[in-house]
Amino acid sequence: MVGYAFMGMAHSQGWRNARSFFTPPIRPRLTALVGRDREAAADVADRFGWQDVETDWRSLLERDDIDLIDICTPGDTHAEIAVAALEAGKHVLCEKPLANTVAEAETMAAAARAAAGRGVRSMVGFTYRRVPALALARRLVAEGRLGELRHVRAQYLQDWLTDPSVPMSWRMTRERAGSGALGDIGAHIVDLTRYLTGEHLVGVTALGDTFVRERPLPEGGGTAPVTVDDAVVFIGRLSDGTPATFEATRCATGRKNAIRIELNGSRGSLAFDFEDMNVLHLHEGGTDGDTTTRGFTRILVTEPDHPYAGAWWPPGHVLGYEHAFAHQATDLLIAIAEGSDPEPSFEDGLHVQRVLDAVQTSVERGSAWTAIDPGVPAGSPPPTKEEPIP
Repeated sequence: MVGYAFMGMAHSQGWRNARSFFTPPIRPRLTALVGRDREAAADVADRFGWQDVETDWRSLLERDDIDLIDICTPGDTHAEIAVAALEAGKHVLCEKPLANTVAEAETMAAAARAAAGRGVRSMVGFTYRRVPALALARRLVAEGRLGELRHVRAQYLQDWLTDPSVPMSWRMTRERAGSGALGDIGAHIVDLTRYLTGEHLVGVTALGDTFVRERPLPEGGGTAPVTVDDAVVFIGRLSDGTPATFEATRCATGRKNAIRIELNGSRGSLAFDFEDMNVLHLHEGGTDGDTTTRGFTRILVTEPDHPYAGAWWPPGHVLGYEHAFAHQATDLLIAIAEGSDPEPSFEDGLHVQRVLDAVQTSVERGSAWTAIDPGVPAGSPPPTKEEPIP
């Protein structure tokens, strides 16, 4: 694994629990952890059970005892590491967003396609797909329980950058992160919308803002400019014509990690909030039945027949943030063992990257409608539900 900070620790926990609570056909061995600061990396390695520490990721490519490379670094390094790893015959798990630019993501997707022909697998880490309540939501939509989809609304709200005294980090520079709230957290709700609905965005119109334009340097001695967004809001249409709204911000005071997504259909609706992550709200029946008792049902997603939940604790013993990383690791191990293509793929990551690019382009062009599907001319108005969707 390359990287040992927040995501590195989350992924380490996931690999460790994948072999403890699940029975994948192949068993992960935590062989080497890479970090430029050997002492800090060694501390994380010791705490999570990594056998070795390296300071240069390139050394992993030459080791015969490593079959998979997990990339938990800032976005500006994803393409170089992933392409080199795939060409060296290593399976790859890469954190989201896949890259900082569409060009980088296209290169990575091409490398993944070539590697797949040699039996080498790749996956992008949109981990929230593996939350049991969201996996159940996908199942319900696929079964037609909501009927014809009418609306999608998605938010990802955090507040950790509300305070202007929070110091600069790589997440606030476009060169390292690609974008701000848009790529950091907005990428998740773009991917979740595609995952839940089976549809993709064909165009967007967007607004963005940066509320704190200078932040103190972490080591003191002045400030530095913030070169990414603090918040974005955009609307779009899915490939079946469904309208969708999105909001991503790291300045929503009081919201810690509120991933909120609601789907409304002709026969029912579902709603989810990650700050109550074991619960899915479902409404069925449309406008039929007794109006005095019509409403949402609260489903506690901890039953053995719920996605992933049966591997853990008795019903009602809730899961937390880290559990989705074990589900992600397990699914990847199964795909590698079976020789199948895991999801979400680098192609899925490329689609999200195209959406992020379209949002940024729309912001720069005064909220102009910006097409994502190449078959829709840029600047065309969004199609209506009655018009054919390219």
